[in-house]
Amino acid sequence: MGHGGDVIAELTTDHREVEDLFEQFEDAPPGSEDRKRLADALTIELVRHSVAEEEHLYPAVREHLEEGDALADKELADHARVEQLLHDLQHREATDQDFDRLMVKLRTEVRAHVDDEENNLFDRLRSGVHPYILEELGKKIRHAKKSAPTRPHPHTPTTPPVNKLLAPGVGLVDRVRDYVTGRGQ
Repeated sequence: MGHGGDVIAELTTDHREVEDLFEQFEDAPPGSEDRKRLADALTIELVRHSVAEEEHLYPAVREHLEEGDALADKELADHARVEQLLHDLQHREATDQDFDRLMVKLRTEVRAHVDDEENNLFDRLRSGVHPYILEELGKKIRHAKKSAPTRPHPHTPTTPPVNKLLAPGVGLVDRVRDYVTGRGQ
C-alpha cells in the first residue's frame, strides 16, 4: 500500500507500516542490534505520524465533527502515553532488562490507538467531512511528516499554533542528529 490519497488512506498506510515494523521486531532475536534498529525505526515513524496528526488532523476533528474537542483530546492523551514510552525507550539498549517490556507496552498502546482511529474516528471523518477536505488533509499530513521531528519530545506543545511553529525546527535538529549518529539509516 503506497502513500497518497485522503487523510484516512494516508494514515491507514502509516498504521500498516508501523504494524509491519512491530512484526519485524518480534521476529528479531532478543537483545539484538536489529531490535534496537527497529525500535529506532518505529520511533521515527510514530513521532512523524503523531506530529502530523497533531498539526492537521486533530484541529480538523475539532472543527468539523460533533464532540470534536473530546475526540481530539482523547487522541492527544493517547499520543502523550506513546510519546513517553518512546522517550523511555530511546535511552535503553536492546540488552537492557526493561527494553522488551517497554516495547510490549508501546505495541499495546499503539494498537489500541490505531483500533480506535480506524474503527471510530475514521468512520466519523468519512461520514462527517467533505471528501475535498479529507484530500487536502492528506496532502497536509504528507507535507508535515517531511519536516516533523524524528525523536520524542514529550514536553513540547501538541496543539496549534505553537506546535506548527516549533516542529520544523525541532525536526531539522533531529534529522541532523540522526545523520551524524547514523540512526535510522
